[in-house]
Amino acid sequence: MALLIGVPTETAAGEKRVATVPDVVEKLVKLGFTVAVESGAGDAANFSDDTYRAAGAEVVGSAAELWARADIVFKVRPPSLDEVALMREAGMLIGFVWPAQNPELMERLAAKRATVLAIDALPRQLSRAQKMDALTSMAGISGYRAVIEAANAFGRFFNGQVTAAGKIPPAKVFIAGAGVAGLAAIGTAANLGAIVRANDTRAEVADQVVSLGGEFVKVDYEEEGSGGGGYAKVMSEGFQQAQRAMYAQQAKDADIIITTALIPGKPAPKLITAEMVTSMKPGSVIVDMAAEQGGNCELTVPGEAVVRHGVTIIGYTDLVSRLAKQSSTLYSNNLLRLTEELCKTKDGVINVNMEDDALRGLTVIKDGTVTWPAPPLKLAAPPPKPAAPPVAAPKGHGHGAGAPMSVKSLATVFGVGALLFLLVGLYAPASFLSHFTVFVLACFVGYMVVWNVTPSLHTPLMSVTNAISSIIAIGALVQVAPPLADSVTDRPDGLILFLAFFALALTAVNMFGGFAVTRRMLAMFRK
Repeated sequence: MALLIGVPTETAAGEKRVATVPDVVEKLVKLGFTVAVESGAGDAANFSDDTYRAAGAEVVGSAAELWARADIVFKVRPPSLDEVALMREAGMLIGFVWPAQNPELMERLAAKRATVLAIDALPRQLSRAQKMDALTSMAGISGYRAVIEAANAFGRFFNGQVTAAGKIPPAKVFIAGAGVAGLAAIGTAANLGAIVRANDTRAEVADQVVSLGGEFVKVDYEEEGSGGGGYAKVMSEGFQQAQRAMYAQQAKDADIIITTALIPGKPAPKLITAEMVTSMKPGSVIVDMAAEQGGNCELTVPGEAVVRHGVTIIGYTDLVSRLAKQSSTLYSNNLLRLTEELCKTKDGVINVNMEDDALRGLTVIKDGTVTWPAPPLKLAAPPPKPAAPPVAAPKGHGHGAGAPMSVKSLATVFGVGALLFLLVGLYAPASFLSHFTVFVLACFVGYMVVWNVTPSLHTPLMSVTNAISSIIAIGALVQVAPPLADSVTDRPDGLILFLAFFALALTAVNMFGGFAVTRRMLAMFRK
């Protein structure tokens, strides 16, 4: 018999998300499940009961009825203790649970003999787990929304403008932490035209910051900051002192600061002190994305936007819910991918395979037995690096590839070249000799120009030299209107005129195309 998936209304204050959207309901039904949604569960995210009915879901009138009937409950926030009391015996719960922060909740769920899959416990190191990674989905949305909230509170444009009414400088945005949320904030702020700087304890994210249009600000202290599961680790006191000095400098210059530093299970580190807030320009904005865990700023008030020393400090804890429709869609897709892993037979029956690393990490309670924390993952060792091929011993005088020729070899080359020129000068016509000299010099200059330019510029260089080489158009023009043609009989015949005009057309394409390609290629190297 197919299992019933229940989707209740979220009861947490300010929570507007819903665990499943109508588009996903249709896919769950195709997997063999039946779906029931509490009436009004999707209203705050702009999903009406009628859209759920049209997708094949049953709309249930009360939370008590839904919790009592559902074999599997999809949730966003951890359930309250009252909701756990409504849950049927030996049922299944899938959603955010945060087992380390909610020991009493874990006890109540275990007493219900429930099976609980905590989406926040997903082993994010596994590449196949990315499709189920709701933490990443929600962090990306919160980073985007943080910039929107900052723009709303900021008194100017983000992008610089020059207008008849005056010049407007671009906003300067500093982002503390370049995880998923930080990178989303960097990309959003850069796209709005701001000057974006960012810092993170993990040096490997510097390239990602630059690729999104930001500037990576490095702390003047050498220490590796990568932790497990894609998070940063707690840094040493020496690093933290150097980091605070850098933050103090950035606070004086920045118009907007967005902080994202958070380590699961620990209070948010205090990065922005009251003194730093005082040093900021009046009208500046701080968006503290770690407000739910105490905040990265000393003056943050969780859940509120306050003004301190002329600086607006935004400590909203519902950034994701402020984009409820988008976040609900992404979250429900994450749960759908998880359900597909649990129901590979597509018959509406769940199989929690504890041999599967991803499912084992997610499962914090199995049939009433607490299985959290999961054992460490046994990740495959990286393949050994291939041994460098032996370098062939250089021949001759011991010069490797690209080394300058010896004096003897250079003298031989010039001697042969001089002999060839002598033979050409003795036996070739005078007119040929002048053309031949120009040809040799052109080859030499062209070779030296290309050889001494960095390889990344070879394409624009060749395109512009290609355009310049179109000086052959002069030859075609001479054929069209010979300068010494004194009579009609001296004019070229029709075939020559046609070929000359055809050559001019091709040359024009070559010239304008060469310069156009050069312009576009060089634009790639400009910021």
